[in-house]
Amino acid sequence: MTRATSAWDPYERGCPSRDLLDRIGDKWSILVLGELAEHGTSRFSHLRKRLSGVSEKMLTQTLRGLERDGLVLRTVHPEVPVRVEYELTPLGVTLREPLKALTAWSLRHTEEVLAARKEYDARAGRAG
Repeated sequence: MTRATSAWDPYERGCPSRDLLDRIGDKWSILVLGELAEHGTSRFSHLRKRLSGVSEKMLTQTLRGLERDGLVLRTVHPEVPVRVEYELTPLGVTLREPLKALTAWSLRHTEEVLAARKEYDARAGRAG
């Protein structure tokens, strides 16, 4: 395990920790990591099917970014046709609990957030 370094400050422009927060906080990254945590090793087509609304291009970019950051492992099986699988790395697995907590929070508080949005939109004179 790596210790936090006081030199990292996500509130500072250009800090690598900000880039990392951007990566793991991205909508598609959260969903890919959650899907892999929940169902284990998956093929691209399975991920695309499970993540309703993601384009092939966006899923490819997300997986590449997660692989680059060491959170996802891409394995190419030399078969005909070629089979490619994705799974969490040990580092990626460390995000399981924080992501589960965020998911649980969002499910627990969705009604409250929707009510707050409705109230805000009514005050702001927006239809919605």
